[in-house]
Amino acid sequence: MTVPLLEMRNITKEFPGVKALDDVSFQVAKGDIHCLVGENGAGKSTLMKILSGVYPHGKYSGDILFEGNVQKFKTISESEAVGISIIYQELALVPEMTVYENIFVGNEISNGFSIDWNETIKRATEMLANVQLDVNPAVQVKDLGVGKQQLVEIAKALSKDVKLLILDEPTSALNEHDVANLLGLLRGLKEQGVTCIMITHKLQEVMEIADKVTVLRDGKTICTLDAHAGEVSEQALIKHMVGREINNIYPKREHIRSDEVVLEVKNWTAYDSTVGRDILSDVDFNVKRGEIIGFAGLMGSGRTELALSLFGNPEGYKIKGEMFVNGRLTHFPHPQDAISAGLAYVSEDRKQNGLILIQDVMQNITLANLHAIAKRSVIDENAEIAIANKYRESLNIKTPSIEQTVSNLSGGNQQKVSLAKWLFSNPDILILDEPTRGIDVGAKLEIYTIMNQLVENGMSIIMISSELPEILGMSDRIYVVSSGEITGELPIEDATQESIMHLATRN
Repeated sequence: MTVPLLEMRNITKEFPGVKALDDVSFQVAKGDIHCLVGENGAGKSTLMKILSGVYPHGKYSGDILFEGNVQKFKTISESEAVGISIIYQELALVPEMTVYENIFVGNEISNGFSIDWNETIKRATEMLANVQLDVNPAVQVKDLGVGKQQLVEIAKALSKDVKLLILDEPTSALNEHDVANLLGLLRGLKEQGVTCIMITHKLQEVMEIADKVTVLRDGKTICTLDAHAGEVSEQALIKHMVGREINNIYPKREHIRSDEVVLEVKNWTAYDSTVGRDILSDVDFNVKRGEIIGFAGLMGSGRTELALSLFGNPEGYKIKGEMFVNGRLTHFPHPQDAISAGLAYVSEDRKQNGLILIQDVMQNITLANLHAIAKRSVIDENAEIAIANKYRESLNIKTPSIEQTVSNLSGGNQQKVSLAKWLFSNPDILILDEPTRGIDVGAKLEIYTIMNQLVENGMSIIMISSELPEILGMSDRIYVVSSGEITGELPIEDATQESIMHLATRN
């Protein structure tokens, strides 16, 4: 019997008040692309942090065998020394450093007492060719798009003679073109003998690329499925991940047509002085009461910039155009003015812009509307507790306590806390920017159900999403954005992935 490249046996890991992993075991064959799936909080990232030495030996129970040898990694350097490299969802690159400096940072090529920069650039160029990235190695990483930065991370891993490459949600911030490039690269690395473990919530990618799939649920190994034996399907994965059948991830909702326009934008143009050009040009759209408006487009098309410019313009763009809220011409100099007028904005980056991770659930939920629970500028602690518990229950936020630090929650539950924060501000119009990025299929269904309940109660939602099935599954109408312009409006009855992509690539 062939010895697996990796075997993890009976891994158990506990944090205060929670058992993150409970007797988890799984194997990875040499040369396979092995996907690791499960709901947020299932233990996937924790398991990989144990494997890579982030959680050192002695802080968990169980055994790691790599190439048949028992490993007791105390540091990341020790796991890298045997050929294991991990790339996290939040890329670990230094924006102000060049591509070649990033590839060899911590692994510098020396010629005695100094760094051999000529050899570094030569080797970096070879690594870039290996990952099919055609960029000048002397360019700064901050000047590259997210997809190219992802490839720089992989080049960095390959520079260390990697045998097992672990990728944690590698496609969560990529557009469809970059996703296709990345999956093609992983297939090429497989042909070169590099084994991959990929953590992902995108089941279509799993079915497209996986040799085997291991499912975790509630910190336990549920099963390992063999794609080549026909065991991997979207329905089978969902059933194993959530423990039940989900026949339609997009819950049905009656599309109630309303003529009441709650938000109208005319000739909206935004100039960004940092790039020296218009990032939005003559944008016109409207939102009616009780509908979900989908904004589709490729990454960098201007969708998030549009949301920010409407919501008090925190980026300081120079704005021209008109905005009407409930028929009244208005202007928001600051996000607080937008909140007061009934707008709310759930950011696409919940960790950087949506939440204060070092604070607890309660403090995050009440953050956007503190005056509602204050008496004479002093927070009413009993009122704050009551509000936090109300949203914890109504949104099914899974947390041991509202005093739990938000950084300790799963991605799906962090997203619910971010949503709760803005719902507490009592908005009439809710802007959701990538509302299900990086969360599992079960949490997605919960978010979609909440959205349906909100619009049924009269709220209007603007949803920005890079996932076309999500746009098609949840929207009443769709606007397509390309190069800062709206290139088309589609009623849901006429919208297809092909028609959206045609409009998204028009400019």
